[in-house]
Amino acid sequence: MEWLNYHHLLYFWVVAKEGGLVAAGKVLRVSHPTLSAQIRALEDRLGEKLFNRVGRKLALTETGTVVFRYADEIFTLGREMVDAVEGRAIGPALRLNVGIVDSIPKLVVHRLLEPILALTTPVRLVCREDSYERLLASLASHALDVVIADTPVAPGSPVRAYNHFLGETDVGFFGTKAIVEHYNKGFPKSLTGAPFLLPLEALTLRRALDHWFDRNGIHPAVVGEFEDSALMKVFASKGSGLFPAPMVITDSVMAQYGLQLLGRVPEVKERFYAVTGERRIKHPAVVAMCDVARQAVFSAGS
Repeated sequence: MEWLNYHHLLYFWVVAKEGGLVAAGKVLRVSHPTLSAQIRALEDRLGEKLFNRVGRKLALTETGTVVFRYADEIFTLGREMVDAVEGRAIGPALRLNVGIVDSIPKLVVHRLLEPILALTTPVRLVCREDSYERLLASLASHALDVVIADTPVAPGSPVRAYNHFLGETDVGFFGTKAIVEHYNKGFPKSLTGAPFLLPLEALTLRRALDHWFDRNGIHPAVVGEFEDSALMKVFASKGSGLFPAPMVITDSVMAQYGLQLLGRVPEVKERFYAVTGERRIKHPAVVAMCDVARQAVFSAGS
């Protein structure tokens, strides 16, 4: 069996986790030259570069990302072993690395992932939010098990990935009680001139809404555009304007932000997908997520 120096792997793991040599040196109480030498030794052993220097920072290479994932599992398992020996263990957790496209409402993500934590087998969720492109790259390098997206991967994508449709939901417009009461009469024609908080123009939902506004001759007053749907909800809760959200999270939006539903727009849908690197889903937690999404989250009344 080929031998791997786990001290070298540990130093690499801490540098990657801490984001650089300075922070890692403080955690490990090791000098920068020693850390650099240990990482170079690991790179020589593997025959691959693990970091690239970007300005003053270190960025993981594609191989480095794969090695980091394995190292993370190795040292997590090591901690669990110590806990088991010392009587603190509750059993090993199944790890699920989830990528979340940054435009997806966090309340939807919560609805999809929350049931996983109730599985008989303990699951440790590791969630990463980023652009679709970067998440697909991480999926291709096996750093992620699944990506939750609001659009399918295009057929011509350079990344080999498979779309698993989770479901769809109508979109509704929400706002404070005062705004809803003001624009309620004559909905949806009453929306011309209404203050709106909308997703950025490049996002899928925004394009669908713009088409709907055009088809219905509605000219809203756009007072804000957002990439982060959670921030949009905060502005709405302060009375800045109406905003769109999936009907599937109506109760959460109303309870968490104190808002009301002005009206439902059945012509505008939000669709959600689980994107994996395999045609047939094998990870039990991803299987559970897909089952719950199709049977409960996105039901016929969504």
